[in-house]
Amino acid sequence: MAGYEYVSPEQLAGFDKYKYSALDTNPLSLYIMHPFWNTIVKVFPTWLAPNLITFSGFLLVVFNFLLLTYFDPDFYASAPGHKHVPDWVWIVVGILNFVAYTLDGVDGKQARRTNSSTPLGELFDHGLDSWSCVYFVVTVYSIFGRGPTGVSVFVLYLLLWVVLFSFILSHWEKYNTGILFLPWGYDISQVTISFVYIVTAVVGVEAWYEPFLFNFLYRDLFTAMIIGCALCVTLPMSLLNFFRSYKSNTLKHNSVYEAMVPFFSPCLLFTLSTVWILRSPSDILEIHPRIFYFMVGTAFANITCQLIVCQMSSTRCPPLNWLLLPLFLVVVAVNIGAAASHLESLLLYALTASFTLAHIHYGVQVEGNLRLTWAACQDPVSRNYKHKQISKSFQDEWKDTVMPEPCGLLSLPL
Repeated sequence: MAGYEYVSPEQLAGFDKYKYSALDTNPLSLYIMHPFWNTIVKVFPTWLAPNLITFSGFLLVVFNFLLLTYFDPDFYASAPGHKHVPDWVWIVVGILNFVAYTLDGVDGKQARRTNSSTPLGELFDHGLDSWSCVYFVVTVYSIFGRGPTGVSVFVLYLLLWVVLFSFILSHWEKYNTGILFLPWGYDISQVTISFVYIVTAVVGVEAWYEPFLFNFLYRDLFTAMIIGCALCVTLPMSLLNFFRSYKSNTLKHNSVYEAMVPFFSPCLLFTLSTVWILRSPSDILEIHPRIFYFMVGTAFANITCQLIVCQMSSTRCPPLNWLLLPLFLVVVAVNIGAAASHLESLLLYALTASFTLAHIHYGVQVEGNLRLTWAACQDPVSRNYKHKQISKSFQDEWKDTVMPEPCGLLSLPL
């Protein structure tokens, strides 16, 4: 693995021609958050690398995950009769979540402000976002937890997949249309959950035990909001954007097969992990829910990062990710009874550790390959990296939207 080149010559050539194109139509983002971020970004010194801002926000998300792992390792802390998470923890998590969201919003503005926008910065930003999905969802789970007043670990597993598929849907759109349509659900969920964390500190987790309306509990509202946002907002808007691109003859892939290739690996990951859960002799998800979620989320992040590389370099997305092979072997071992109950936990930990190391190695190698290639070719500041001119039909429909700049990794010191 150490000598393996993750970025092909064809992809390097594709990056050399890449032009950023994105659309943000969310009213919350346009009229509230962008003006707020425009004010905040002025606080940062111009020498501060945009990607340092991005990475700092990611570390805050990871810190929240680790903090609640300590106080709520098995998701029972919010259940009646158990020791609850201290109120100050919810305040810290709420503040840090909003700060992380703010940093994710201002990094691109800092890149534009310092003229350091690069394709590598966009890749770094969106790659970390793909990994943040699992940290965010699992951290939110501690508000309700499991038990009689919470959500079962299997339901949370399904909700995690709703979020993961919603995330990759945006990048599937860009893979086919060449334009990143920023999802509405992200801004709404970040602001709402940050507020809910603070409210939890004030009223206590016991407040979520009571019915929200009639016999409709807050946990049901939590579930309905995630599924409803995906089915009623994210999916319809993605299909509409795809259809508009089709009508304007701007699709990058004409065949149905090529258009759907990015979904092959995520769907196989979902299938394999679900089969493992259902066939597990030791009920692995009930015993190690946090580790299982993290394993799935890390594999998903790697799959998504490969898709982002392909969409930015205008190359074909690989149908299968190699990380699925060891997962497939483990699932087969579980199904044929070759993995005893006491060994299943060890397999999960080993698989999670290998996925994590492989994903980090992938990120470091891709970043290194791109940095060295561009450094050998020309000064990155002089690169012709600008917004792509969208077709007239899209300009007419989205003329009032904001197109945020990606942050630049090349502005980090070597």
